[in-house]
Amino acid sequence: MKYKMTKLKSVNIQGKQYVEVNERLKHFRSTYIGYSLMSEVVDINDTSITIKATIYDDKQNPIASGIAQEVKGSSFINKTSYVENCETSAWGRALANFGIGIDAAVASYNEVANAKLNQSSTKEVVEEVKSTKTQMSKGNYAVMKKSAENHRKKGKTWDEILAIMSENVILDTKLVQDMRKEMYGK
Repeated sequence: MKYKMTKLKSVNIQGKQYVEVNERLKHFRSTYIGYSLMSEVVDINDTSITIKATIYDDKQNPIASGIAQEVKGSSFINKTSYVENCETSAWGRALANFGIGIDAAVASYNEVANAKLNQSSTKEVVEEVKSTKTQMSKGNYAVMKKSAENHRKKGKTWDEILAIMSENVILDTKLVQDMRKEMYGK
């Protein structure tokens, strides 16, 4: 079965066009009659979820898939909807791997948005997330440590990293001490 790719509605994210998952899904449902998109929870625990989405053709043969993982509480949306966000990301990847809505990259909207935040200055990031102050926990520790390591690679001192984190997060003294030991061996 051959289909011509239709130009889908997109949004501009830092100068690149991105086709949102809802647009990809509408195109898939209206164009590929008889095909299905199925979600499977690969892993779920107290802190994260991993979902695999698979596209099946009209004969129920798997033809494309995508996998996504989300950490509970790692972002504003993941405070309340990390399961739904993960499924949407997995759908987006499966649809992209199938060839729907990709021109430049396969990244999900959240991945693009996170990349944008990582490329922004600290001041811009603080302004964007001011109202979303989160409690540091074991559940978001890995994400926070990765962020701290990225700041360290950019030449920030431990005190500067703490100042940046404390603007966005209610820090936990024990977890901060653990993080410092893991990063600096002190």
